[in-house]
Amino acid sequence: MIIRHRAAAAALLAAVGLAAPAAMAHPHVWIEMRSDVVFNEQGQVSALNLMWTFDDAYAQMALDGLDTNGDGVYSQSELDPLTRENIASLKDYEFFTVLRFNGQKQPIGEVTEFGQIWSNDKLQLHFQVPLKTPVDPTKGEFVAKVYDPDFFIAIDYVKDDPVTVIGAMPKSCQLVVKPVPTDAEVEQTRAMLSTKGPDWKPENDEDFGALFAQPVTIQCKVA
Repeated sequence: MIIRHRAAAAALLAAVGLAAPAAMAHPHVWIEMRSDVVFNEQGQVSALNLMWTFDDAYAQMALDGLDTNGDGVYSQSELDPLTRENIASLKDYEFFTVLRFNGQKQPIGEVTEFGQIWSNDKLQLHFQVPLKTPVDPTKGEFVAKVYDPDFFIAIDYVKDDPVTVIGAMPKSCQLVVKPVPTDAEVEQTRAMLSTKGPDWKPENDEDFGALFAQPVTIQCKVA
């Protein structure tokens, strides 16, 4: 519905629309996010788990008509069509997730682990974005960014315990959640962009949205 209203506004996931034009440079949907960096038994980064909590206005729109038995509770079976539509739509946007290793964007695999719940009057979508090929963080820096490049959807980490580690992270490594850019840093970035020509692109084939996204990194000491 996030995706479909972007299409209704340009026409959210089962009634919204993920492909808003760049001119719509302010958010219409707000998401609070938590994530887990997942390590396999070999100490490689293998996936990123994401938990999104949607704003109340979007949730009300997305849930409209889904309580088919009228009991005031949204069961898994009632939420399932919305969940599958969201995941299918998000696939076209690579789940707003950019994973890099040594500066190079890493291809992601098929998202097969996902679900959605309605709890404490909040709609939450969770899913795992796997790396097609796991990476060894002792060989270089791993960086994850989750953001909508069109700014139609604001995706921001929660303040408390926004990111955790699951699995066998090497002892020489640490999780670093870099802070949200300050207003001064945002203005500095905007000023820099204003000096660039229309054909300028950020380094490493990043888009403009990446300049404002909050990075999560795995940094390891070199033996």
